[in-house]
Amino acid sequence: MRRVIGIALGLSVVLGVLVTAFVWPSSEIAPRDVPIAVAGPPEAVSAVSERLDQAVPGGFSVSGVASADEARSAIADRDVYGAIVLSPSGAPEVLTASAAGPVVAQLLDGVAVQLASGSGDAAGPVVEDVAPLPSGDPRGTGFSAGALPMVMGGLAVGAAMALTVTGVRRRVLGAGLAAVGGAAVAVLVVQTWLGVLAGSWLANAGAFALTIAAVSVTVVGLHAVLGERGLGLGALLFLLVGNPLSGVTSAPELLPSGWGAFGQYLPPGAGGSLLRSTSYFDGAAAGQPLLVLGAWIVVGLLLAALGSRGAPEPAEGDAVAVEPAPLAPAR
Repeated sequence: MRRVIGIALGLSVVLGVLVTAFVWPSSEIAPRDVPIAVAGPPEAVSAVSERLDQAVPGGFSVSGVASADEARSAIADRDVYGAIVLSPSGAPEVLTASAAGPVVAQLLDGVAVQLASGSGDAAGPVVEDVAPLPSGDPRGTGFSAGALPMVMGGLAVGAAMALTVTGVRRRVLGAGLAAVGGAAVAVLVVQTWLGVLAGSWLANAGAFALTIAAVSVTVVGLHAVLGERGLGLGALLFLLVGNPLSGVTSAPELLPSGWGAFGQYLPPGAGGSLLRSTSYFDGAAAGQPLLVLGAWIVVGLLLAALGSRGAPEPAEGDAVAVEPAPLAPAR
């Protein structure tokens, strides 16, 4: 009976951790230093920045630019999520980029309404989405849903290779092949069939493959070092921690302070950012996600090499020798 009670209490704690991991970041979504640009004279930019800080304290990080063209370029380069273009007369124009984050675009829509009301312009706010989502996914829900299978697929591939394939090198090779094949199938479904993604098919497949490989190779490495406990650690790190902190469904700057930035150094966050860059922004700002995913693959390979020391790799076609059980003595 004590064992039953202990297991029940342990499972209750696990459920509490699961609920906290997935619900807490979403419940704390709010703008925190969201980078935006303001185009206009320096004194006007300063006035708008102060007004935004009064309305949403600490919500925006404002960068001044000289013109609307510079603001559009900053959005295209993924340096900012949107921009406010000031006008000598009338309401300012607000440039959004729903492809960079639909939640942030909606937030900037609200900013546009406030600025228009403050200018006294009866015509209402002027808002232009300069980087819209594709028609197959106008609200971005398909992109958010498609990011989770990258993590789940990586965990499944890593666990399958660790538990069913003999030899660490073969496990790593299998994980890489599965990452490439899985990425091709995923992009065929998400982009070719459903139209959720845009941009280069090969670049998007590469983003999927790198994310799956970063997770699966690391799981194989953890298993090589820690055994089955490594599989649990991989699930904890990538699914329970990395996925809620990825910012894929909102934006890293909307998550609790510091946690969104931390999530970008884990494969779910880096993979989501890389896929957003390749799909909607022609690869802009892809450098950091590529480095993060590459670093995790290297970590997985190093762990696999460490775990395989002293364990000889089976040769191709080798059979496992099984000694016959001793015969029972005749009575």
